[in-house]
Amino acid sequence: MTHLGPVLFLALLSIGQPLSAQAAPTLITWYGQSAFKVVTPGGKVLLIDPWINNPANPHGRQELEELKRVDLIFITHGHSDHIGDAVEIARRTGARLVATFDLQKALVAYKSYPAGQADMTTSGSFGGRISLLDGEVTVLFVPAIHGDSMDTVHGPVYAGRAGGFLISIKGGPRIYHTGDTDLFSDMALLKGEVDLLLVCIGDKFTMGPERAAQAVSLIRPKLAIPMHFGTFPALTGTPEQFKKALARHHLASVMHLMRIGETLTWR
Repeated sequence: MTHLGPVLFLALLSIGQPLSAQAAPTLITWYGQSAFKVVTPGGKVLLIDPWINNPANPHGRQELEELKRVDLIFITHGHSDHIGDAVEIARRTGARLVATFDLQKALVAYKSYPAGQADMTTSGSFGGRISLLDGEVTVLFVPAIHGDSMDTVHGPVYAGRAGGFLISIKGGPRIYHTGDTDLFSDMALLKGEVDLLLVCIGDKFTMGPERAAQAVSLIRPKLAIPMHFGTFPALTGTPEQFKKALARHHLASVMHLMRIGETLTWR
């Protein structure tokens, strides 16, 4: 089901102009865990941590096969639930890999991500900003507090520091995907720069609902979408707990709970 984006969309409707006269929307789809698809106003397709066929997604295999076009794949860190189906998708679509320099090298070396689709033009490191797709997408590499390993047939290897992304869409929202992280005070530096916050709440391996609510308080996004919860029994944080924690910061109205497979329209 598609939901309307910010109140601005309703305001545009009220002035009586046909939708065809307005700028195209940005579409954000959640597949469960930390996996999202973003379709830009210009029709470019971005995937973030694309574990599409995950245990919480009943239509995962079908949705994976339906991905015929993908321009960029963003991966926050080297854990399997974030690499997900990236290599299969990349081989089928030619999608280029956006990741930190070390993670990009590790994905090519140990996971066989196509080397020709992973180069310096789409890599960076924390604090660095790159422009992609002829300026339609700008990416700031943001640090995270999490593990740095990648599992291989020979055991775990170092795969670059875990991170997140601030993805700015031309004519669309500024999206901060936290990756897996704990709360950290430098999140406050992003205040005023984030429209849509995709925030982990599951606890145990990341911050839980209470600390995630503190992150929202520091960043002050227009919308906060909880992710990385409920996929496994160990991820005990819930959206209900997150909303209650947000209420204590007077921010409950900022939360938007997406259902797996739902697409949010941001106009």
